[in-house]
Amino acid sequence: MPRSKIAPQHSGADDAGSTPPAALAPGASFPAAASDEAYLDGLGHRVRRIRALRGMSRKVLAQESGISERYIAQLEGGEGNLSIILLRRIAQATGVPVEDIVSDADDASAALRELLRHASPERLVEIRKLLQGGQPKTSAPEVRRIALIGLRGAGKSTLGQMAAERLGVDFIELNRDIETERGFSVTEIFKLYGQEGYRRMEFAALKRIASRNRPMIVATGGGVVAEASSFEYLLKHFYTIWVKALPEEHMQRVRKQGDLRPMANNRAAMKELVTILESRAPLYGRADAVVDTSNKPIEESLEDLLACIRSASHTISVS
Repeated sequence: MPRSKIAPQHSGADDAGSTPPAALAPGASFPAAASDEAYLDGLGHRVRRIRALRGMSRKVLAQESGISERYIAQLEGGEGNLSIILLRRIAQATGVPVEDIVSDADDASAALRELLRHASPERLVEIRKLLQGGQPKTSAPEVRRIALIGLRGAGKSTLGQMAAERLGVDFIELNRDIETERGFSVTEIFKLYGQEGYRRMEFAALKRIASRNRPMIVATGGGVVAEASSFEYLLKHFYTIWVKALPEEHMQRVRKQGDLRPMANNRAAMKELVTILESRAPLYGRADAVVDTSNKPIEESLEDLLACIRSASHTISVS
């Protein structure tokens, strides 16, 4: 007999809680159909993907959300509880997406989502450009702002600073800039304001830095791609270069730095890193250029980065 993936929880107040069978209408049948199992599997996949994009381990997510780590593991494994399925069935019965039921936004926001769901791919492209400011990113050769993106440990800060010195331009490490502006370390900011608060500060810092009228190289944090507004702004106002490496090299370099955020005390650190990298790779892949530092000495990677910059800009040249 196939295992039912609807698993009511009774473990404590921090779990999502289960809905008793009495919540089903008279005559309704259970266990769930295969479509319910597929829905829970998809839900678990989306939770894992969002967690990876944010660079959060299950332990960190449990601490931030107040939900038990065990329940998060069950949810990601496709074993969400009965109340999730009942909510989905209400949405299906009323003919609305489940997000419209759980969202606390106003009716205008729901109406806008409905219009977007029925828009053609071409119209969505037009809308996206409009929301980004009405103009696509310029293709002119004069590029004054270079942004390095990629996972922690790829070499963004090291290579960025070396390249900036060679080119005689400003080098800015986004996290350090935020710390200076706010007067707190990144760790303290996350503790005080959470992930959402930090991302707001990150977006504000990007706009402030972009307003400076001089050439620069900016090393961003690995999670900048997790916030759509920040990443879209970055893609529009900077020439972006994905600095990438193999997962094993990421881990080795991060350990040498003595920094295991957000994987500290996690026995499955490598698995977490691979999951984060796989989840973010499609977003990193939107960069204008790629520099692969895998199995290369730093001098060779530096020359690769300088070649990318030279090909993108005639205003920045080696002195």
